[in-house]
Amino acid sequence: MPIMSLEIIPVPVSREVEPDDKIENLIKTDLQDCDVIIVSQKIISKQEGRIIQLDSVIPSLLSVGIASEYEKDPKLVEVILAESKRIVRMKDGILIVETHHGFVCANAGIDESNVPKGLVTLLPKNPDESASRLRRKLLEKTGKQVAVIISDTFGRPHRMGQTDCAIGISGIEPIIDYEGVEDKFGKKLRVTAIAIADEMCSAAELVRKKTRNTPIAIIRNYKFSSNSGTVKDLIRPKNQDMFR
Repeated sequence: MPIMSLEIIPVPVSREVEPDDKIENLIKTDLQDCDVIIVSQKIISKQEGRIIQLDSVIPSLLSVGIASEYEKDPKLVEVILAESKRIVRMKDGILIVETHHGFVCANAGIDESNVPKGLVTLLPKNPDESASRLRRKLLEKTGKQVAVIISDTFGRPHRMGQTDCAIGISGIEPIIDYEGVEDKFGKKLRVTAIAIADEMCSAAELVRKKTRNTPIAIIRNYKFSSNSGTVKDLIRPKNQDMFR
């Protein structure tokens, strides 16, 4: 069987995304059936109005105390706490929290980059629904059956550097489970499950970059199951997490 090469196509967006923009209209590249559309969280958050002016935030006593201890803006801390279920760890000015979505990440995914000074973006309230909505709109516009993954940049325990990973999914199973499949020596694999949604987000980042105004990428020629999973499939359950 021939090995199919993947194509990763950056999609530039020439202007800032505004609330209620139609993301589907920003994708000028012709789509094909089975394309996987990787979309930066930042433009989804902007389109959904998930932006806060820090000057409008009134910090609580708890936020003021944490900010004083860790040299952070108390208004930013207040927003982080509002977006969090629990604080996982605080050290060296970094707040690692679990968001209401179940993501464990720095600062609840709140970001001050690529927005004017004094503004921050929050994660979408329901990234899976955001991905599903965009997928439906693309089907209506183009007639093409595609998958949509919303990506964000997270740090990784035990590894330096950050990588893009999936926070919202529609139209694709996020994990390929090879349990029971035989390797080339006839041994059955037992615990090999590949997080393909995360891998595609990282691959897309190689062409999107952070400063090139290319918040969207298309991954083409990847054969995948159209049975749609959710981002919860990628979150390790507490009873299986050796580090909680």
